[in-house]
Amino acid sequence: MFGKRKKAAEDEQSRFALAVELRDISFFVGFEPAELERVAELADEVEALPGAVIIDQGRVGQECFVVLDGQATVHVGDDTVATIGPGTMIGEMALVDHRPRSASVIAESPMRLVAFDTDDFKRLLSEMPKVHERVITMLGARLDANARRQAD
Repeated sequence: MFGKRKKAAEDEQSRFALAVELRDISFFVGFEPAELERVAELADEVEALPGAVIIDQGRVGQECFVVLDGQATVHVGDDTVATIGPGTMIGEMALVDHRPRSASVIAESPMRLVAFDTDDFKRLLSEMPKVHERVITMLGARLDANARRQAD
């Protein structure tokens, strides 16, 4: 599924470099430097090759991701419903509502992502009100889009 994967917290220099990079990722805009360092501490850095299945519809979700570089397509069944890129969080719905994945996400180009397992995602939500607010806003928008798609 994925290429290289490493825990950013393993070495202080790479954790700091990731925190600096996160400043320019739309999901994390407005975060304080200490918040970005905490995000980097909790994250795994992941690389995906074109064609990699990042999220597999119907499977139980055990982690979510924020795209740093690259593009992917979102599929519900056989329908392509969106293209996503840097700054997009994916996979969080299954972690919030404890249900199987509602869509598949396939890498269309080489990608770099940060991944958060269930426990680290919960830490982000509880420690950082900005993360909680952004995830809730995103979930609302996705639920609305899903409802519109089902109505069509």
